[in-house]
Amino acid sequence: MNKVKDALLGLAVGDALGVPVEFMSRAVLQSDPVTGMREYGSHHQPAGTWSDDSSLTFCLADSLISGYDLKDIAGKFIQWRDQAYWTAHERVFDIGMTTQSSINRLKRGIRPDLAGGMYEDENGNGSLMRILPLAFYLKNQPDEERQFELIREVSSLTHAHIRSVIACKIFMDYALALLAGNSKVKAYELTCEKAKAFVERRGIVAKEVSIFSKVLDGKLADKPIQEISGSGYVVHTLEASLWCLLTTSSYKEAVLKAVNLGDDTDTTGAVTGGLAGILYGLDQIPLAWREALAKKEEIIALANKLNKATDKEV
Repeated sequence: MNKVKDALLGLAVGDALGVPVEFMSRAVLQSDPVTGMREYGSHHQPAGTWSDDSSLTFCLADSLISGYDLKDIAGKFIQWRDQAYWTAHERVFDIGMTTQSSINRLKRGIRPDLAGGMYEDENGNGSLMRILPLAFYLKNQPDEERQFELIREVSSLTHAHIRSVIACKIFMDYALALLAGNSKVKAYELTCEKAKAFVERRGIVAKEVSIFSKVLDGKLADKPIQEISGSGYVVHTLEASLWCLLTTSSYKEAVLKAVNLGDDTDTTGAVTGGLAGILYGLDQIPLAWREALAKKEEIIALANKLNKATDKEV
């Protein structure tokens, strides 16, 4: 069993489904919903093309193969931006403003965990979208405080505000619960319990905790679609990805629901797709979607290396 492969391909497929319709509104997609891989569209890319979401995810996975080294991760992010490393077609066609500014600071030699945006208005989903490979490293690090520090550091390469870090922490808790073999509902229950206890223990300010109330009240699956946003705000992406997973029963259904929320379609698709890949497995990703994926064999080789590097008993 190779859950790394399930996760990375699941994420890239969800990303690629969303790329052609990024920035389209929910209303537009309701009249012409995504049902499979499209070509061209918003970024004029061939079908199966994944975006910066997958590129930075693969950069993180690539680095973790050799162990945890924040400077090495930072170096790979710079290499992606400047040399098109781990891109679908040797070209960077999309980059968030906060990520762009942070990579500029990394290039100037700013300490990696201090390079990310620290202001409240810099809480886009740019660290959440790429952090999934860290779960495979964290499963061998049972100490929650150490886990949190690593999550904080990896998020802070581009997004250092506590809100982005908490979002990544909740997401990692959920991914780890799935990797431990829990059902999607049980994993959600465990995540809510763990996150609420953690923020209380850490004394995180009430304002920041309250922002995650829709996720942590344990009733996310009961929310109507009108309360779920596909925007690029990190809290919205976390809510949307978990909601899509909790309210569907297959990989295909989950990622299509995510993409058809509209707006930041590639990222909502990627974050949902990574979790759905872990939950349902590679075989449940439609074959036509997998076959269309750019650099599929390279992604599989990367996943195999990370799986070997992190396949240890906890």
